[in-house]
Amino acid sequence: MKPMTKSWIAAALLALPLPALAQPAQLPAAIYTDPPADKDHPAAMEVVHIPTGGLEINGVAYIAAGAGPHPTVILCHGLPGNEKSLDLAQAMRRAGWTVITFNYRGSWGSPGAYRFAQNLEDAGAVLAFARDPANAAKLRIDPKRLVIIGHSMGGWVTALTAAKDKQLIGAAMISAANLGAFAKAPREQLAAGMKANGQEALAGTSPEIMADELIAKADAFDWQKAAPALAATNLFILSSDDGLAPGTDALAKAIQGAGGAKVKTLHVATDHSWSDARVRLQAEVLRWLGALKAVN
Repeated sequence: MKPMTKSWIAAALLALPLPALAQPAQLPAAIYTDPPADKDHPAAMEVVHIPTGGLEINGVAYIAAGAGPHPTVILCHGLPGNEKSLDLAQAMRRAGWTVITFNYRGSWGSPGAYRFAQNLEDAGAVLAFARDPANAAKLRIDPKRLVIIGHSMGGWVTALTAAKDKQLIGAAMISAANLGAFAKAPREQLAAGMKANGQEALAGTSPEIMADELIAKADAFDWQKAAPALAATNLFILSSDDGLAPGTDALAKAIQGAGGAKVKTLHVATDHSWSDARVRLQAEVLRWLGALKAVN
């Protein structure tokens, strides 16, 4: 009998079933598999200009393959928006969802001066854009199946937008920040935090302007006050080890206290941007979206 050389061992191992390789099958297929090509209605990327406040902000529509109409996600970035979660947008599109990403007024080349209150207005404008019959037809959007998802400050935008918009089939907050709670800090501390967060991508503002707006609108910006209005919302709250989890935990508790039974929460031991858990983030969001699609 010949001795077992390293090459023989390697060949033998390759011939055996490898349980470790089965792990991707436990993930939603859209994370690692492209959908079948559709020559008549291919997946596409479309630049969009969305009217809001007398201006047009810039955005991109990731259009899912197939004739549709497709359920659609409005994806809101944070402050200033260095993490735009475009990997998540691509995964959602592979799963059959059209996704619209956008930049608030005064951010990342969108015209206007940046203000927190306008972020809420702009999110509402994107939803109106998606519901417009002409836009819905062009982008293969199902206007009756819209979801809003936001990261960090975008999670705050998501919470307050979903509290007002009762036509949404769901909303998800990723490492969300309650701007109303931040306003309780001293002005100097707020301004320093805004400066440290980066201002390069924002126009027509300053750390002091931003701090003053938070202080002036603390009550209106506090998502705890919106909890009763979120009681009927299919809401997914994902938190991380960034110090913001107590705020989202308090929101979930308040919603449940108001009779809300459609809140799902998940905490993952990762940083604010989910830097080492991006696949986990995609998997959790896709499973949640799949459940929404099944009932809507």
